[in-house]
Amino acid sequence: MKTALVIGATGLVGSCLTDLLLADRRFGLVKVFVRRSTSKVHAKLSEHIIDFDNPESWSKSVTGDVLFSALGTTLRQAGSKEAQYKIDYNYQYEFAKAAAENGVSTYVLVSSAGASPESRIFYSRMKGTLERDIAKLNFQHISIIQPGLLAGERQQPRMGEKIGYYVLSVLKYIPGLKGYRPVQASVVARAMINASFYTKDSLQVYALQKVFDMANKKLEA
Repeated sequence: MKTALVIGATGLVGSCLTDLLLADRRFGLVKVFVRRSTSKVHAKLSEHIIDFDNPESWSKSVTGDVLFSALGTTLRQAGSKEAQYKIDYNYQYEFAKAAAENGVSTYVLVSSAGASPESRIFYSRMKGTLERDIAKLNFQHISIIQPGLLAGERQQPRMGEKIGYYVLSVLKYIPGLKGYRPVQASVVARAMINASFYTKDSLQVYALQKVFDMANKKLEA
């Protein structure tokens, strides 16, 4: 059985992902690294409450087989672009770097549709820069998941996402725009787990339709 590492376990995708990992017999231990408790209780769960700004205090604990990275915030929640960049880029990159240095072989990242280091849009450029830099780390297998707008019940509702969800939901009925439709967080979480087993290339990027395809692969839990 494998050991899974999760960052972002209190978020929309990360919470779904953690629940699925705990129920998956292929994983014997699920180590979550969080800034606040998940409030989850399970025999397979090992919760580490850490300060991401102090890697010396947690870097040696980043050991296992697969790192699932679902950490992220919004500009509104962060308060500034600098603060958002610190969470969405710095924290994720430094944690991935520690994992790679500690011999973790597989990395699965939730990024975003349209991610590109050359984008004029701050969010897309930030995500693209992270993808580019993660690809240079010494993992055997890297899977990058690029969903569109996420749907699901958040602990802190985001009104903009709710409005966007209803608007974009109609895209599935428009030829050529199906790939931009919203995706449930549970679908992304299933795709992440399956990608950790099915991805054989050193680097594989899953755009939205491939996210659905990967999520629908049979879980052999």
